[in-house]
Amino acid sequence: MTVAVRVIPCLDVRGGRVVKGVNFKNLHDAGDPVELAARYGVEGADELTFLDISASTEQRGTLLSIVRRTAEEVFIPLTVGGGVRSVDDVSALLAAGADKVSINTSAVRRPELITEIADTFGNQVITLSLDARRAPGDTQTESGFEVTTHGGKQGTHIDAVQWCERAVELGAGEILINSMDADGTKDGFDTEMIQAIRSRVSVPLIASGGAGKAEHFVDAVRAGANAALAASVFHYGDLTIREVKAVMYTAGIEVRL
Repeated sequence: MTVAVRVIPCLDVRGGRVVKGVNFKNLHDAGDPVELAARYGVEGADELTFLDISASTEQRGTLLSIVRRTAEEVFIPLTVGGGVRSVDDVSALLAAGADKVSINTSAVRRPELITEIADTFGNQVITLSLDARRAPGDTQTESGFEVTTHGGKQGTHIDAVQWCERAVELGAGEILINSMDADGTKDGFDTEMIQAIRSRVSVPLIASGGAGKAEHFVDAVRAGANAALAASVFHYGDLTIREVKAVMYTAGIEVRL
């Protein structure tokens, strides 16, 4: 049986509000996270991703109260990330209603955290959140892509594709590919990055960054993604989840209608 491709709205939260910008900068208010989550649940989202984008920079934990309120309103899988540094943090998020957690900065800093979480909860709970960009001129990586941390603010000189391989070996069950270069541009997902990572790992991949029209979701799947995530096009009504799924279905992609 073919597994249906997932369409996932993303709620980037700062200061208790959903925000969205371009290339991780110039953030603008996009609404209340609980209200948006409830709307997407009704509209047919397959999952929701909730990212507390300032938690790592501000060196604090994820806003559990918002996670709890969101989980009470929405009855589809919820992935939560931002400020997750320990098994105890994961336990708290799962208790608050999350189904999966995503980790980025903390995993780069201490990769064994991936194994600790996988051993405790199972690797189906762990999504590696990869904030990656094309490596700048002073940074050489084999794949041409570099891992960043702290919400895209800090370069690492770590090859993004190699890091994905290592994370899967350590226990990551899924990878969320956030393209910094494409983020908010509406020019399409970074299919080159998706293809590069797909060629090296077998776990599910979620494409993120760059969605501007429904056909972009088709492109991401054909590049190797198992799911596609978007924020601003859904928040501001440029696209609906139903529209995206209809185009994907017409293109021969299995989706939940």
